[in-house]
Amino acid sequence: MNPLRFLPLVLKQVVRHRGRTLLTVVGVALAMFLFTAVQAMQRGVRTATAATADDTTLVVYRKDRFCPATSQLPQDYTAKIARIPGVRSVLPVKVVVNNCRTSLDVVTFRGVPKDGFLRDRGDTLEVVEGSVADWHRRTDAALIGETLATRRGLTPGMTFDAAGITAYVAGVICSQDPQDQNVAYTALPFVQLAGRDQLGIVTQFNVRVDDAGQLEPVAAQIDALFAVAQEPTATSSEKAFVGKIADDIIELVGFARWLGLGCLVAVLALLGNAVVLGVQGRIAEHAVLQTLGYTGRQVGGLIVAEGVVVAVVGGLLGALAAVGVAKWGSFALSVEGQSIPITADPMLLATGFLVCGALGVVAGLVPAWQASRREIAACFRTV
Repeated sequence: MNPLRFLPLVLKQVVRHRGRTLLTVVGVALAMFLFTAVQAMQRGVRTATAATADDTTLVVYRKDRFCPATSQLPQDYTAKIARIPGVRSVLPVKVVVNNCRTSLDVVTFRGVPKDGFLRDRGDTLEVVEGSVADWHRRTDAALIGETLATRRGLTPGMTFDAAGITAYVAGVICSQDPQDQNVAYTALPFVQLAGRDQLGIVTQFNVRVDDAGQLEPVAAQIDALFAVAQEPTATSSEKAFVGKIADDIIELVGFARWLGLGCLVAVLALLGNAVVLGVQGRIAEHAVLQTLGYTGRQVGGLIVAEGVVVAVVGGLLGALAAVGVAKWGSFALSVEGQSIPITADPMLLATGFLVCGALGVVAGLVPAWQASRREIAACFRTV
């Protein structure tokens, strides 16, 4: 027997009480909007901090320093680090941010040697607007991430001000690395001279090793090399570095998981209430259906199907709204120059669909079981 033939009857029952159905759908949509937003933040945290077998980048920072303004290392460490066995490349980076605290609107300038940057990162970046040639031509030129470009409405040829720096947009880059999405790459001397003369001083070194298995040994050798220097270092993998810097954000997002679970409980309560009210108002109708030949199982299936339809409609509306806000708002939680993107993709919609469908089934099980076991005569006596 094809269950789809019951769909018109299910839809008719759903729209029969428009006010109650609309309020339930809106309530489910709001709860699923919050749930999906929390899921997007959690996915961003995993993307930015979860280590993989392909990670080969170390970050060398000033020991016992966190904010970029306080991490100052001599640029001549570059040659010493490059001589360590297993090191493929060393990139000195000067970081300047317009806000070192946690914020949704942070602009991170990263001054880099242009030729060295392209050799080190050219295979992982794609220029989607503008040109690298324009970036080379001007000292004040910047390659900016897509998230920053979208959030600030920047396109090649424009200039923008942040953190006391005025930069020219030479191109917009696309990258799978979360730290490239909210950043402006400029010439190293340009950032060093911005605000005050700090030529020869950098914030950190990005060190690429030959393979992931050498991350810890190379990190230990770097820190041992500068252990007694005037500016000692603390070296860790890039993902571990981001996780340490963004510890407060990660803890906040972890707490938000409980908010997400609370949203699911609210969805279940809303759906359960709507289904119970609908069943109580149609006791006699269920008796008529059984009189016409519908089995108790079929009546119960119709009730469960109503809960699923309301849940899926409300859930998809809320999930679509959350994904749209995250995608077109281009939000990222930034702290001390490191970014945690709020990642939204079609998988979130699929997750919302499955979760709402499951909640709709659960919400309708008890009322459906009660209705399927009710005798026909008892149904008419209830009226």
